[in-house]
Amino acid sequence: MPIRVTLDVVDDDSDDSDDETLTNVSLGGLSFVSKQPLQVDQMVRVSIPVLRQDNHLSGKVVWCEQSQNGYEIGIEFEGSKDVFRLRMIEQICHIEHYRKEVKFAEGRELSSEEAANEWITRHAGDFPT
Repeated sequence: MPIRVTLDVVDDDSDDSDDETLTNVSLGGLSFVSKQPLQVDQMVRVSIPVLRQDNHLSGKVVWCEQSQNGYEIGIEFEGSKDVFRLRMIEQICHIEHYRKEVKFAEGRELSSEEAANEWITRHAGDFPT
């Protein structure tokens, strides 16, 4: 899932960064693949285009490792508001994965909203609290 990562110290919202690829979401953080490395302890803003709103999370780079596809970077979020948002993002990732699985396995094309409704009905009860 594409995400957008910008340095938190940047004052303007001009956007000349590439979309990064989200690889993992966990309680309190996420990781992604980037073409460019980031410094550990660098403050960043992360936005998720699929949310379709001016929503971003502020976090800190806690690790950066070179990988086959560029750099794998780990971000940690500390505020409870950001952790709650991250939880929502985790659910969105599951829904988007479900949407792709349905297309591959059943040949059905679901909108994000249709996939969300089906996923919530079938899997929300199993989603860890």
